[in-house]
Amino acid sequence: MRAVKTTIFLLPLLFVAACDGREESAIDNLANGANAAQLGNNVRSEAMALMEPLNPPEPGTPGGLPIDPEPVVEGSITPDSAQGAAQVVQGYYGLLEEKRFVDAQDLWDQSGAIGSQDDAHFAARFRGFSEIHAHIGAPSEPVTAPDGTATQVTVPVQVYGRIAANGKPWHMLRQVVLRRVEDAPEDKAAERRWHIVSIGTYVPSPDVPGTEPAQAISMTDGMAKKR
Repeated sequence: MRAVKTTIFLLPLLFVAACDGREESAIDNLANGANAAQLGNNVRSEAMALMEPLNPPEPGTPGGLPIDPEPVVEGSITPDSAQGAAQVVQGYYGLLEEKRFVDAQDLWDQSGAIGSQDDAHFAARFRGFSEIHAHIGAPSEPVTAPDGTATQVTVPVQVYGRIAANGKPWHMLRQVVLRRVEDAPEDKAAERRWHIVSIGTYVPSPDVPGTEPAQAISMTDGMAKKR
């Protein structure tokens, strides 16, 4: 019985010693780790604050989108309308902004060079940018495509964001060409939806002032050639 009593007496002493040394060190380590994480967050926040703001040119100014003289009438947007095509473009750049490159590629013509490119090479087009955003302009009126087999719409886009290497802002004007086949057979129903067939340098209309095309900073904005 005496031995048992001695053991019971020693246990609190061991517990106190552990709390006095090892557990205090563990708490200190946790606190230091939290402080380091907080310091890292503060440094990143301060670095972002020092970056040049993303202020792309306003519509109607050089580098900005053309001013749309006819606002869209509420309730006039349908999936097969020109505004429906503009919504596809808006969705495309929204996916790029979220870095959902696989979903963005699905909006391309899957039989074309970019739509059929493997996922890694498509995503590599955008690795030069840490941020991608876009302002979508007014779509053109639907016209018959040059090959006569589909309807075609052109949508101007002001793409802007930040270069990954140096954090510098950039912007450019692009134009997205979309097509849809109105009388596609039942086994090719997907062709009835608007899909992207090309994205190229914006070509302003001669009667629209202040919309000069901007020079692309990098080919990684989605127009690099297929590898």
